[in-house]
Amino acid sequence: MTAHLLTIGDEILIGQIVDTNSAWMSRQLNLGGITVVGKSSVGDTRQAIIDGVQHAASTAQIVIMTGGLGPTKDDITKATLVEMFDCQVVFHQSVYDQIAAYFQKINRPIQVESVQSQAMLPDKATILPNKVGTASGMWFERDGKVFISLPGVPFEMEHLMNHEVLPRLKAQFPSRPIVHRTLQTACEGESVVAKRIEAFEDSLPEHIKLAYLPALGLVRLRLTGNWPGEVTSDSAARLTAELDKKKAELRALLPDLIFGEEDESLQEVVGRLLRQQGKQFGTAESCTGGYVAHLITLVPGSSDYFPGSVVSYSYEMKSKLLGVKDSTLSSFGAVSAEAVCEMAEGARGTLGVDISLAISGIAGPGGGMPDKPVGLVWMAVSDGQRTLVAKHIFGRDRAKNIHLTGIFALNMVRKFLLGEI
Repeated sequence: MTAHLLTIGDEILIGQIVDTNSAWMSRQLNLGGITVVGKSSVGDTRQAIIDGVQHAASTAQIVIMTGGLGPTKDDITKATLVEMFDCQVVFHQSVYDQIAAYFQKINRPIQVESVQSQAMLPDKATILPNKVGTASGMWFERDGKVFISLPGVPFEMEHLMNHEVLPRLKAQFPSRPIVHRTLQTACEGESVVAKRIEAFEDSLPEHIKLAYLPALGLVRLRLTGNWPGEVTSDSAARLTAELDKKKAELRALLPDLIFGEEDESLQEVVGRLLRQQGKQFGTAESCTGGYVAHLITLVPGSSDYFPGSVVSYSYEMKSKLLGVKDSTLSSFGAVSAEAVCEMAEGARGTLGVDISLAISGIAGPGGGMPDKPVGLVWMAVSDGQRTLVAKHIFGRDRAKNIHLTGIFALNMVRKFLLGEI
């Protein structure tokens, strides 16, 4: 089965909001064995919606629309679909009662005229009840194709997809099993990773594909398996077992680069290791300005193992807060192995932690020297028994340097905790 996703709204076309709905729906449909063959966006005009729906239907068996179902004058999706499918709008008392109950639940007064408008729905559509909002979804069928209209508010769309759309599509269009397995790598480029697993990729059977999904400092490796033969009751289980075996083979080829699976982040992996080992962790950051601490605290529950950070940007703060010797700073400078080691060792005492990470570098775009170019970063990890230091030279872009430093530093902490360095 194939699907085309159509987002409706001027706010998307002018860049006022980012379309996250299509990405979320694509993932869910793909997991259900439905291939998304196209995505498009149109504005809030009658002809644009008509043209968009017709184009989408020419490319796929399922058209899923989001947006334009609100009660205001610029929400014209429902009226346009009524015209396209030659419908009449009729009042649905059950929808009115549901919206009224929703307003009561969130302690908001009911605006009768608005709620009545939302309860007027096409007579030729299957109504998809929205229990977390006011705009009902609509399901039309014509010439063997399905047209689905959903609200654009992400959590409302997701609720309707999970509770109404996906179960109906699964029942109406039995599909071949599709299984994904993803491994996450850090601190090496896509071309290097590809070279190392070239033979593995060449050996994959026709029904299993390997995709490279690079980001700054990271490369995700996604294996996708499509069941190749007749679908039986155990097809999904057999495909899953095959993908798990291939994932294990791939992991064995890149033990030094793989840090996690599926959507795991480096900070989540580091946090899990710290919790498992019962250790407290802190950071002493200079050129990153607290960026690593920010990444760590993106993880819920990180207060269990992360009491805090010291952002020591100046020489004075490095000495005052972390105990870096004046002689070290005058002899070697703040961006040096000697200074960053003292920062890491001092941070353990200042923060009262078991393990500390220290970072000092030249983020740029200025400040570089012949022996210390822009992009030079020193980092160190210390646990009281040993202090390990590493040197990296990134590029000239400040934002990229800070981000890459965060990736490389967290990966260094991960390897330190695992005893790999």
